[in-house]
Amino acid sequence: MKKAGIFAFLFLVISSASSANEKWEITSLDLRRAVPNNSAPPERLSPIHKLAPLSKDEGVIRRVKLPEGVKAVAFTFDMCELDTTTTGCDMAVMSFLRERGIPATLFMGGKWMRTHSQRVKEIMSEGELFEIGNHNWSHGNCALLSEEGLRAQVLWTQAEYELLREEAGADDIPEVPGLFRLPYGRNNERSLKTLAGLGMRVIQWDVAAEAGDNSNPKRARRSAKIVAGMTRPGSILLFHANLVPKGTVNLLREVIDILEGEGYEFVKVSELLKMGEPETVRDGYFSRPKDNYALDKKFGADGTGRRRRFTGQ
Repeated sequence: MKKAGIFAFLFLVISSASSANEKWEITSLDLRRAVPNNSAPPERLSPIHKLAPLSKDEGVIRRVKLPEGVKAVAFTFDMCELDTTTTGCDMAVMSFLRERGIPATLFMGGKWMRTHSQRVKEIMSEGELFEIGNHNWSHGNCALLSEEGLRAQVLWTQAEYELLREEAGADDIPEVPGLFRLPYGRNNERSLKTLAGLGMRVIQWDVAAEAGDNSNPKRARRSAKIVAGMTRPGSILLFHANLVPKGTVNLLREVIDILEGEGYEFVKVSELLKMGEPETVRDGYFSRPKDNYALDKKFGADGTGRRRRFTGQ
């Protein structure tokens, strides 16, 4: 190849990489409430691709028991919003994960996906690094939703994912998510049966990483030591990437540095599940049983922010 051809080729490679990186920079549309709220149903109410029902209701998976000597954990991020408002997309977190090559499982609400549709399509293009799970349409509380309402919250989210996957041309990622995260960590026996019937494996966490604002780097370092101290091989860590709470990237950076120093490997939840035996409970919680029950009265009739119950009608 002649010198001119080599320089042209290098220019194209560098320009392409620069353009790709620019897409991951924070913009005004990533901020909380930057996009007008849209409480309408998705364009498609049910996905074309349906998951087969699970062979058994395995309950709520909090962590995975790994073989002796295996040190792996999964980072998970909730990205969601209520029916009554919009939230942001924490591109500081997403860019950090991408730059460091840290795999993660992102539990997205369907309505949040629509609010940040372009970001979701960009994330879908990074399928080797990120996998997407279902986090209900508008954060409906699975312990409070009716059977009809719960099915709509799940299926609307599956349908929105499917639509964006089609637009993104992301043929190398699953047709619809098979992992589900409980909003507020709440469920009951009926909802577990419904979710199993919809083919959803329910993924909780055993380490709730965030505890308030971590915008201050010194606070983030202190918090990271606590989080790392709670982490064990097979842990599933809970973070958020919707700018609620603040300063998550500071905490995440410190936690990853500590765990890397301790020899941990980072994997997606789907990979972690293949490495060992899931440890489950029947009733989800944050750090101890029933510590999330008080949230039932805080976010509307069924956790979606609405005064009237969500039915999907």
